[in-house]
Amino acid sequence: MRHMIDFTDLTREEWETLYTRISEIIDAPEQFIDVCRGRVSCNLFYEPSTRTNFSFQTAMMRLGGSVFGFADPNSSSVAKGETMKDTIKMVSNYADVVVMRTPWEGSAKAAALYSSVPVVNAGDGGHLHPTQTLADLTTITRLRGGVDGLCIGLCGDLKNGRTVHSLIKAMAKFKDIKFFLISPRELAVPEYIRTFMKTNHMWFTEVTGLEAVIPQLDVLYMTRIQKERFVDPLEYERNKGIYILTRRKLERAKQDMLVMHPLPRVDEITVDVDDDHRAVYFQQARFGMFARMALLEHLSLQKRDDHLPPVEICTKPICTNPRCITQTEHYLPPLIKKIGGIDCCGFCDSVLK
Repeated sequence: MRHMIDFTDLTREEWETLYTRISEIIDAPEQFIDVCRGRVSCNLFYEPSTRTNFSFQTAMMRLGGSVFGFADPNSSSVAKGETMKDTIKMVSNYADVVVMRTPWEGSAKAAALYSSVPVVNAGDGGHLHPTQTLADLTTITRLRGGVDGLCIGLCGDLKNGRTVHSLIKAMAKFKDIKFFLISPRELAVPEYIRTFMKTNHMWFTEVTGLEAVIPQLDVLYMTRIQKERFVDPLEYERNKGIYILTRRKLERAKQDMLVMHPLPRVDEITVDVDDDHRAVYFQQARFGMFARMALLEHLSLQKRDDHLPPVEICTKPICTNPRCITQTEHYLPPLIKKIGGIDCCGFCDSVLK
């Protein structure tokens, strides 16, 4: 594993090896306080973040390393018009690993083309969030003993929910997973995710109601309706507050069901759920810090690669997704990948038209 762009970059065996390390850190974190002594992480957060940014900072510091970067691109040369390519080439001179969050889909993939050090995708728009998936799988494995054979409900904004997309893709590595995709029709999973699930023979059904399916679930993964992803404010107003998990609704759920959430929440889980033994979302956040410790240890100790191959320069983007990184960084090469036999953008996974 050279970068962490998409969880599917890992085999199941690589995940299990990483999870073994995560478990060792959870059980005895004091034994890892010097493993990254002298190593430096550069955190580039182009959009607001609390949990993920703090989690990565804390993870590196707990390993004995140090952190620099920005949480506001307006405080950097980005505000002067610096391209992402130049930003990455500069900071990879100083750091041993680069952690990125941006509103542009496919940006971490693009950054990896120009970085001499490993790049970690800490969220790229509404596309993917693979290190949240590390937190999710760590939580499920730690609390349930394994992942195979689970019935999982994903509820909320499944169209823009990058955490949901990453988790679905990761679950292709496990056996006998069943998904209930719970969302309004206009916030259903993107077509490339649906194609991915069909191609990988994953069982799923799409429904609009939560209460009817909650008795069947082993894991309920709640997500917020993401106001910042809506172009039309009226569409957000129609959908906000549509799913709210309460103590009353939990009465019909299994006693060992896990209630998870990537956070932050708005109103989709009422505060009285917090005291239910099935609510594990704050514990999930702590597990995420330990998972990122294991990941940063693995990546930051790798050797630099100062002999990157040349990258083709593009004159016109081939992707029409307005949120794709190729729409702002026009020099990026025309990458194409196959998803279910369909040509898709190699950065954001959108179907090429």
